[in-house]
Amino acid sequence: MKTLKSFWLLAFSLALALPASAQTPTKYFGKKSPLAETELQRWSHLDLVKDSVPGMSVDRAYAQLLKNKKGKPVIVGIVDSGVDIEHNDLKNVIWTNKKEIPGNGIDDDKNGYVDDIHGWNFLGNAVNENLEMTRIVRAGDDGSQTYKDAKAELDGKIKKANALKPTADMLYAAHKIVSEYLKKDNYTIDDLKSIQTTDPALNRSIRTMIGMARQSGPGFVSEVTEYRKYVYDQLDYNLNTNFDGRKVVGDDPNNIKEKSYGNNIVYGPDKEEALHGTHVAGIIAQERGNGLGGDGIANNVQIMAVRAVPNGDEYDKDIALAIRYAVDNGAKVINGSFGKSYSPHKEWVYDAIRYAEKKDVLIVHAAGNDSEDIDVESNFPNDSKDNKTEYADNVLTIGAIDVTYGDKLVADFSNYGKTNVDVFAPGVQIYATVPNNKFKFEQGTSMAAPNVAGVAALIRSYYPGLSAKQVKHIIMDSGTAIDEDVNVGTDGDKKPFSSLSKSGKIVNAYNALIMAAKLSKGKAKKLNG
Repeated sequence: MKTLKSFWLLAFSLALALPASAQTPTKYFGKKSPLAETELQRWSHLDLVKDSVPGMSVDRAYAQLLKNKKGKPVIVGIVDSGVDIEHNDLKNVIWTNKKEIPGNGIDDDKNGYVDDIHGWNFLGNAVNENLEMTRIVRAGDDGSQTYKDAKAELDGKIKKANALKPTADMLYAAHKIVSEYLKKDNYTIDDLKSIQTTDPALNRSIRTMIGMARQSGPGFVSEVTEYRKYVYDQLDYNLNTNFDGRKVVGDDPNNIKEKSYGNNIVYGPDKEEALHGTHVAGIIAQERGNGLGGDGIANNVQIMAVRAVPNGDEYDKDIALAIRYAVDNGAKVINGSFGKSYSPHKEWVYDAIRYAEKKDVLIVHAAGNDSEDIDVESNFPNDSKDNKTEYADNVLTIGAIDVTYGDKLVADFSNYGKTNVDVFAPGVQIYATVPNNKFKFEQGTSMAAPNVAGVAALIRSYYPGLSAKQVKHIIMDSGTAIDEDVNVGTDGDKKPFSSLSKSGKIVNAYNALIMAAKLSKGKAKKLNG
């Protein structure tokens, strides 16, 4: 265990390694005009000073710090909904288990998983699942406060989902009318404006979809269909106590000792359902400079796909085993863009996180999208049992920022917390891979986390001698300090940005690599005598 003195020395040494601009909050000025499509597709790579966009200074890092340097390959585990490993912009960066002979039906490396060539699918053919609160209620009233809380929250969510149905149906109906008129499923706002008609139903639908386009931007058509799917998925699966998605997996989710279940099809039974994990993988590692889609944050990365997150809440057992699988197969960074409010077997996950810490693996986790202070509200998994003291020092929890600098810097959906969120990163309108060779803008702390995982992979690639703990604190301490009062949540509450996370900063790859270089060379370590 480190002494208090050694922690002070580490903090002091990191501060000396840090560029002065990152140590003291500076007044920045954001870009006032909207970003061009090409800028928006890679805004998280841009620089707040040079480009007036609150990105992570990734382009600057490559141009000024990494040019003509060679890094070491780093395996990044993607614990998520699955990854389309055949995507044109990902297929060359997919991890391959060289200890396993493809397709022979034998567990060659004797790790308990047969033919796990590119990772493992702990969900088998399962796609949809309950939320954890639904599973608690489905199990029956045991008189506990947990049951009472879960029942009250479930009833509220069902009521809300039912209230959203008319809007979802109305938007979808408007889209179908326009789509049938234009004879295409996807269309632009210009297409809508070009329609000349006296049909009142079509005119209403056009006005509705123009409103959506102005509110949501280029991806407004897909947002309409996804919104309707989200509402109906909640009612049919996530909140439905009569639905049990686990039956098709064939294991006992309450038995952590039963490990060899699932299969090796890492994108699952329906590749389209691997959208979330494929997007996350692309943010980290889609090939740079190949002319396809966007650029990943990190080069020299191998993506290990570990499918453990369904359409609904993940099971603690799957997450615990997925973390251990990634660790045991060489991952040095694990991205976890998932979370939930209840965790019946949280100790299994805590043990897996400690195992990852012991094996020097960094876990990057999304803070969640409920606009809540997670110092107060529960968000699992986490690295603190009491929301105050960390039991492990290898977890980074990430909040999301928007592309607009100023009081709207923090994404209105992002969770926050002075103690339990470590740092913020771009998480709105992030462009990356989705299944079947497509690309898409997505948003969420789910997108902010892989942006940071990419920076962590960069550091571990070019400075492999640094530990997971060192990389965590480099990322936190080298970030760009923001001296602004910002909106939090959807009600317009204002708080100092510095009060929303432990670091009070947004990630800065350029600063992080400078600090990593100095720390790696031992300049700062000399303070330890």
